[in-house]
Amino acid sequence: MRSGMLRAVGAATAVYGFAVAARPAVLARPAGLVTPDGGVAEDTRLALLPLGWRDAASGLAMVVAPDGAALRTAALLRIAADLGDAVLLGRRLRTTSRRYVTIAVSVGWATLSVAALVAPERPPAD
Repeated sequence: MRSGMLRAVGAATAVYGFAVAARPAVLARPAGLVTPDGGVAEDTRLALLPLGWRDAASGLAMVVAPDGAALRTAALLRIAADLGDAVLLGRRLRTTSRRYVTIAVSVGWATLSVAALVAPERPPAD
């Protein structure tokens, strides 16, 4: 397991999550969940806030979890969330291009975490 890589993915996820929680348009615009004038409807904003907090919390868990089982568990939770996003959002977004982008981004982040989980830890430098 490459702990450093998992922590980097966690940090990036946490930053993204806090950004979505602060400004849901960060997720709404690329997903095509905006009004015709490019704004974010209050119901959409309300629905996206928990996703932002979920990403922030799971990312922080990856950053602060001790090496070993705790970090592995935090990473598996993050992978499950990313794959869930790929399946659920990928099936339900309005346009095909938005679905494909969402699937690619979500699976991409999950793949980074999986790669870090299965990669052997680098030996210490001499």
